[in-house]
Amino acid sequence: MSLSRRKSLFILGGGVILAATAVGAKVAMRAPQTALLPWGQAGQGDDPRIRALSYALLAPNPHNRQPWLVDLATPNEITLFADLNRLLPETDPMNRQITVGLGAFLGLLRMAALQDGLRAEITPFPMGETPEGLDARPIAHIRLTPDSKALPDPLFAQVLARRSVKEPYDLTRPVPSALLEPMAKAVIFSDFGASVDPAHVQSLREFTHNALAIEVATPRTYAESVNLFRIGAKETDANPDGIDFGGPLFEMLAATGQFTRETALDTTSTVYQQGMAAVFANCDTAMGHVWLVTPANDRASQLAVGEDWLRLHLAATAAGLSLQPLSQALQEFPEMAGPYRDIHARLAPNGGTVQMLGRIGFGPEVGPSPRWPLETRIANGAG
Repeated sequence: MSLSRRKSLFILGGGVILAATAVGAKVAMRAPQTALLPWGQAGQGDDPRIRALSYALLAPNPHNRQPWLVDLATPNEITLFADLNRLLPETDPMNRQITVGLGAFLGLLRMAALQDGLRAEITPFPMGETPEGLDARPIAHIRLTPDSKALPDPLFAQVLARRSVKEPYDLTRPVPSALLEPMAKAVIFSDFGASVDPAHVQSLREFTHNALAIEVATPRTYAESVNLFRIGAKETDANPDGIDFGGPLFEMLAATGQFTRETALDTTSTVYQQGMAAVFANCDTAMGHVWLVTPANDRASQLAVGEDWLRLHLAATAAGLSLQPLSQALQEFPEMAGPYRDIHARLAPNGGTVQMLGRIGFGPEVGPSPRWPLETRIANGAG
């Protein structure tokens, strides 16, 4: 969960001359044609499982990998699997973050089912689990059953408005401490922590900045992110996952060859230097931080914290706050061992695992992230 889609990410000397031409204007106005359609299709379908899943796929998840596959062969039931082709082996070698994302998917599925008066009975890891990583065994089995006492979750009203705002936040607008309360109340399974104290915020700004610098300076972990860049509307439509870069500036930079995966990997390039400045600006403009801690770090706990992160994010949206995960220091690759140890000493001094860390503040309005159509996430349809 890292790189920014800040629209002013690369201000290259001399500008992009092509933009002054008719062809350039046409290129600059390109927009995804299919990648955002799932946001407008949520809630459609005759099968209540399809309706619930059409919302669930809008859940937050690391690097927007959308690592979910479902089996619908048994009526009224759903079996969730991890798409093993969508893991993050370098930055998430234990698949912890992927599991958290799958938990957010389950949490949103649960909320969406309640809209239809259905209770989602979720059995996590029905065939067992392993701490080493995810495998072909199911993540969860879900059975939808009618429940006349099931009440819609008020947080569901924020589902289509939720965004991970990966832009600088307004440094002139402090976050009132009163806005932390609804987020704390939204959390069910985890221990919620937060701070808007200026000294604490500044300390965590510096800490998260340094942790991000380690991820970027480690060639294989940085390359993992760059390989998931989707540069421009055509790439985003073709692969509506990963880290998307859209809008007139990026369309022009891509069209003129100034922004490519190769230039992003070249640490001597202007693209790299100015891109890094923009990315670090996100850490450096946090106006508060929130985090979730669990006593255990088994797979069921990771799924549960994903549901809590979703709920926390929806509560932040309802409060008018922007939120972005800053999970670099929580990653388990060797070069991050020092920050990992330090963040646990800071935020979980009595033990437990810091599962999620994010920044809050008041950011600009941004659009939704691309999504694969639901039919591509169904491994076995209703028979």
